[in-house]
Amino acid sequence: MTCLIGITGAGEKDIRQYRRSLEKRGASVRPIFSGKAEEIPQLMAPLDGILFSGEGGLDPSEYGEIQDPTANLKVHKNRDSFEILLLKAALDRDMPVLAICRGMHLLNMVLGGRLIQDLPRHKEIHGESAYHEIYVSPGSKLAAIMSRGGFLRVNSRHHQGLRNAQRAPLLLASAYSLPYGLIEALESPAHQWVIAVQCHPEREDEVHPSLLSVLQSFVERAEETAERR
Repeated sequence: MTCLIGITGAGEKDIRQYRRSLEKRGASVRPIFSGKAEEIPQLMAPLDGILFSGEGGLDPSEYGEIQDPTANLKVHKNRDSFEILLLKAALDRDMPVLAICRGMHLLNMVLGGRLIQDLPRHKEIHGESAYHEIYVSPGSKLAAIMSRGGFLRVNSRHHQGLRNAQRAPLLLASAYSLPYGLIEALESPAHQWVIAVQCHPEREDEVHPSLLSVLQSFVERAEETAERR
């Protein structure tokens, strides 16, 4: 059965690659841009899953900190406040959620975590992705989805992030960048399918093939949700 997945973003251009990856796996897609809180129940009613996308930083005031003027953050307060409510609603419904890059930061923040405001070594350079190695914990849900744990190479296009000191207590870390002690993936043990990754699997030619299983598994879970309607 075809499922309907919402994709958050700042505009159509920002969600293009996410849309392509999900549609290639049989999902229908509905863009979700900033809206009003009262619109959320109607917006979510037909959805079988939500992908919280990357691009842009989160406002540190949302997790109780003052913005570092040297961090060069470009925050979008309206998007932040709307997506916080949207994610809370998705978690309350136990809807399949895939959170990528900024989406991972949002998930951590919504469940009580904080962020490191600037990680200059992990940014893309002149629009090109940076790359580094991560370690996927073999016993994690992420490793089960990928059918492998251990080390693999990923792309990197972020300049915010978190370590265990910033991790929300309700989330488990399922992958790390060992040299930097940074968390590269999170998952919620309290939900059926809530996975967050720091890298960008929608840029399919830039990541290890096993990471594409995350996209496939997300669509399959959304299809199961559609079948139960």
